[in-house]
Parts: sequence; structure tokens; C-alpha cells
Amino acid sequence: MNLDDFRGIWVYLEVSDGCIAPVSLELLGAGRQMADKRGVPLAGLLIGDGIRELAHAAFPYGADQVYVYDHMIFHDYRTESYMRAVIECVQKHKPEVILYGATSTGKDLASAVATDLETGLTADTTMLDVNAETGLLEASRPAFGGNIMATILCKKHRPQMATVRPKVMKAIEPDESRTGEIIEESMELREEDIRTKVLKIVRETKEKVRLDEADVIVAGGKGLGSKEGFSLIHRFAERIGATVGASRDAVEAGWIDHEHQVGQTGVTVTPKIYFAIGISGAIQHLVGMRNSGLIIAINKDPNALIFQSCHYGIVGDAFEIVPLLIEAFQKEPDKEVTYG
Repeated sequence: MNLDDFRGIWVYLEVSDGCIAPVSLELLGAGRQMADKRGVPLAGLLIGDGIRELAHAAFPYGADQVYVYDHMIFHDYRTESYMRAVIECVQKHKPEVILYGATSTGKDLASAVATDLETGLTADTTMLDVNAETGLLEASRPAFGGNIMATILCKKHRPQMATVRPKVMKAIEPDESRTGEIIEESMELREEDIRTKVLKIVRETKEKVRLDEADVIVAGGKGLGSKEGFSLIHRFAERIGATVGASRDAVEAGWIDHEHQVGQTGVTVTPKIYFAIGISGAIQHLVGMRNSGLIIAINKDPNALIFQSCHYGIVGDAFEIVPLLIEAFQKEPDKEVTYG
């Protein structure tokens, strides 16, 4: 493999509910920085049925080009059909880097493509950079249980690939005056060539916790001691109209369901206000909430790592401090709590 043949940064543009998924727009922001650093174009790869016009939405967010596979065979996502399109496009145009959102679709597609192309893939990346001279993608993520940050390199194979969670990167401010080139691609692929068929899509009706959309989150950790102690988090969150979050330790202890977990193995969040109560501040948790607008930590250990990453810290017993906060809000029970 001649690494010099590969040039350009790509972002797989995932389609969700008829639009380009927000995580893909966020990745265009990260891709734009890397493309400028390398002096190469930034391209999107868009696959689907009736999606050609969506390509225009990528240009205000930094894309120079969009490769489009628009055919009815791509109407529903199937690993095999989408993988073949990505592989054909990669072999034809040879990008040096491809970024995917760490969604269920993005993770499935990226791993399948990496396997067939025999190249490297860094999963759940939290920081991205590229070496301007060598073109090496520097993909960093927590390792060894979240105790260290590891930077992973793919030195001998191309394209270099990574998946990135929603909300980890920031989309650039869209410039509606930007335009770009739409490159229409096609391939020889028949329905009978695909081994899987989508018979029916059933939308889940169960109400889900939407941590990633919450304006205010009250999160609790192992410092609360027990499931009964964790009930303090529910009381405080209910009083101020917040969503309940948790550290991995609290979830693994069985105090709350996994869908409330914030961090590397949970959800990445960007609320306006984030309360971290009884949370020590391990790296794997910090990467999931460090982009919050305002972080308020309560911990009785003055040396807790969380105090190095918060805007305001209170050293003390949560079972003394949080009831005082609840009481303060209860003094005006009819006053609506709002967050600007």
C-alpha cells in the first residue's frame, strides 16, 4: 500500500428522519480543522434513497465535496449494501481519513468497512487531531477503565477511521454562502445480491430518558453510598425540573438504569447546567459531560478530581448540602424554575 496515494478527509453523512444527523454535522467541524491543517479537501459521503438534495446541507458546515449514492437499493440501511458503497468509493477516490458518528448505524458500518479494507478503526474517540506532515490521524479515547487517555495511530494502513459520539465535537457556525461540489456515484448492485431484507421497521414506543437533550442534569455517583442515598438525586432533580444522570459506579451498583449513565460507556451530554454530586471525576465520566455550560460539583473529598473540571465546587456532605438546596427552592413553591 502506497500511503501517498491517499488524500483527503471524509465524513460519513448519516441520514436520520430525512435530515443529515447532527453528529455528522459535528464531525464536519472536526474534519474541517483537520483538512485545513493538511491542506486537503473535506468531503462527505452520503448514501440513501432520494437523498441527493440533502448534500447541499453539508456545505454550510464545511464540506467541499459530497459523494452521493442515491438509489432505491439504499432505501433502508443494511450493512452489506452500505458497506459495498463505502468500499467502492474508498477504492476509487482514496481518502486518508474517514469519520463516522458512533451511532448504532455508524458503529456497525465502520466496523464492517474496516474489516473488509483491513485497516484500523478507533471506536468512541473523544479527541481528534492530525499530524500536518505525516497525515497520521491522532484519535484519543479513555483506556484501562478510564484511568488514562490513549492516542491510537494507524501507521501502515489507509484509510484511517474513527467513530465519534454525538455531542463530543462541535459543529462550526454554518455559513449559508458556502457551496461545494456534488459528485454522483453509482455501482452495480442488485437486490438479489444482498443477503438481508428489511421486512418491517417497528418504531419503539417506550418513553426514553433523553439525557443528551436535557438543559439541566443532576447526576449522582458512588459517594451517595446506596440506592436509598441516591434517592436524594431524584428529589433534587424533581424540585428543579432537571433530568437525572449517574456515574458508571452508580449504575453498576444497581441504583439506577443504564440509560441514565453519563460518560464514555454511557451518554455524552452538553446541558446548560450539570450537577455532579458524589462523583469523583474519573476520566471516563468527564469525557461525557465536560462540555456542559456550567458544572457544579458537590463532594466531601477536597482532593476529588471533579473539582479540577468544575466551574463551582462545594466541599461537604451531599446529605447536608442538597437538602439545603431543595429547601431554598421550596421557599417559593409557585415560582417556575427557568434556565436561560
